[in-house]
Amino acid sequence: MPTIKNTIEPKSIGSATDPKGNVLAVDPERASRSCAFFRVEGTLIDRGALAASAYFASNAQGFTERAFRIGALALGAPLYGLLSQSDRTLATRAAYAALRHMSEDRVGELADEYYEDVLKERIYERGRELVKQAKRDKHRVVLVSESIEQVVSRLAAELSADDYVCNRLEYVRGEATGKLLDPVVGGHDGGAFVKRYAAEHAIDLTRSVGYAAYGADLLLLSSVGRPCAVNPDFALRAAARDAEWPVLEYR
Repeated sequence: MPTIKNTIEPKSIGSATDPKGNVLAVDPERASRSCAFFRVEGTLIDRGALAASAYFASNAQGFTERAFRIGALALGAPLYGLLSQSDRTLATRAAYAALRHMSEDRVGELADEYYEDVLKERIYERGRELVKQAKRDKHRVVLVSESIEQVVSRLAAELSADDYVCNRLEYVRGEATGKLLDPVVGGHDGGAFVKRYAAEHAIDLTRSVGYAAYGADLLLLSSVGRPCAVNPDFALRAAARDAEWPVLEYR
């Protein structure tokens, strides 16, 4: 997983600098690098953070633990539904609260099972084709997902993606606290994640492609030179129409 810093220091794409930050030279090869950013939920799969958390909760060890986690999830589901329309970051945090006190090893086991039993069969075929086309076009394929690393790493391997940006659970003494480490993927900060990634990997965003499905991803799409709305919700569809972005439908 790439290192995500909390601040971005401006830098010239493909340039070398002295200790004071002055640009010394430009490397054309690095300057020509481009990415295809895929906001996973909605473009590659139809399952989000709540579906993953529900699977983890329903497969917890022991009846009492399962009942507790499912109950916690049931109480939080309406909140997730409400927040997902306004604050997807907080909604994503709420979705993973049900994993509190689950061991890191158990999270890993359930992530493998969730991917094999549920997620693998839910990958859109057209989404797979978009990823393959991006690689043929020599873009670096980067997945941006609100799911946790144990799940996204499997999806990235399946699709032969080059990298991914996703959420990470906080663990204390080998147990999940139910909290996500900052920065959290899932809200309106998609543009910031893309710009951080571009700065750290010398990516030319003007030549890069972006695919996303939700209104919360407007800033992500606005950050690249070639945005595309995929299976868009109402907000993104309206924005894509106004901006004259291409729209793909394949759900």
